[in-house]
Amino acid sequence: MSQLTKVAIDTSVIIEYIDKKGELNEQAEIIMSALLTGKLEVVIPHPILAETYYVATKLYQKLKIENPDAVASKFIEWIYRLPTTIIPADDINLAIETGKAKLNYGLALTDCYVLATSRINNCKAIFKKPEREMQANIHQLEQEYQLLFLKDYK
Repeated sequence: MSQLTKVAIDTSVIIEYIDKKGELNEQAEIIMSALLTGKLEVVIPHPILAETYYVATKLYQKLKIENPDAVASKFIEWIYRLPTTIIPADDINLAIETGKAKLNYGLALTDCYVLATSRINNCKAIFKKPEREMQANIHQLEQEYQLLFLKDYK
């Protein structure tokens, strides 16, 4: 039996999937489609789920969707329960790897969680685009982690 390809995804990828008018929505939809059809497993640390809930609620408010927090909550529950979604346990290895990424690169903590998750699971870390904080060290980050950006597939 072949093992599914795993990827760690950032909040930005999930939000780009929700935002049908997003410039990289099509690329995010390809990832989510692979997830939904069982061709891909995504590893999502808990902090990414929390951040996605927050950002999705803000997006739904902006779009004037009724009960934006309830819609965001249902979306997070849906992702959480997909059979191809892996939510890693918050163990000491994840904490240390996340802390190392934060210490070495000074990135947002949620970005560090994605990088640490990708390292522990030996998989690609997918972001919408290089975050502002990543720009200064992008070459070093690309050497140290398996990075993939939706913007590169536009």
